[in-house]
Amino acid sequence: MTALLGLDTSTAASAAAVLRADGLGFDVRPAPSRLGEPPAHARELMPAVGEALERAGVVFGELDAIAVGVGPGGFTGLRIGIVTARGLAASSGLELRPVSSLAALAAGAGEGQVLALIDAKRGEVFGALYEDGEERWAPFAAHPDALAGRLRSAAVNPLAVGDGSVRFRDELEAAGARVAPAESGSHTVSALQVCRLAIGTAPVAAEAVVPDYLRAPDAKPR
Repeated sequence: MTALLGLDTSTAASAAAVLRADGLGFDVRPAPSRLGEPPAHARELMPAVGEALERAGVVFGELDAIAVGVGPGGFTGLRIGIVTARGLAASSGLELRPVSSLAALAAGAGEGQVLALIDAKRGEVFGALYEDGEERWAPFAAHPDALAGRLRSAAVNPLAVGDGSVRFRDELEAAGARVAPAESGSHTVSALQVCRLAIGTAPVAAEAVVPDYLRAPDAKPR
């Protein structure tokens, strides 16, 4: 592998990264404060891709594959990210590798029990529980009170990361979870982690890479 490009648009923040064959990664990761602002993926994603390539010293023709976070997350954001990745792969003949955005979010928080939570709007979160990189709770959509009850029943106290954990900090901490400080970089999805997870992921035909919405209504534009 010469280099792998990774993208993620599951939250309000656009993320891009390049992982080179020598193991060096170049991550364009937005500030946590960006999560509270309106999404601007159509304007921000391709400049982030360009910055990641420039910092890595890699030109597009040297890429071997593109990895993309497929959610769950916001409908419009996921659509922009996946359509962009599919277009780039199709136009250049590159492999395309889908990765769970929740798994990438958890991977950026390190080892131990990590509860990755993305704000699902409508008073809910998308989430999954991981332990040392292994999935313990499959991805779900839940109201924070239901999630708090599940945490109490399971008697676990994971580190909670992601914009969903910031939004529902009080409910999560009352149930025993530890929520990272609001300014922590662990709340944003790292496209570099998307790249690293994609190394062990089989390539998929571009047209088969679709968003993982978890909630059927989110697949319909409002």
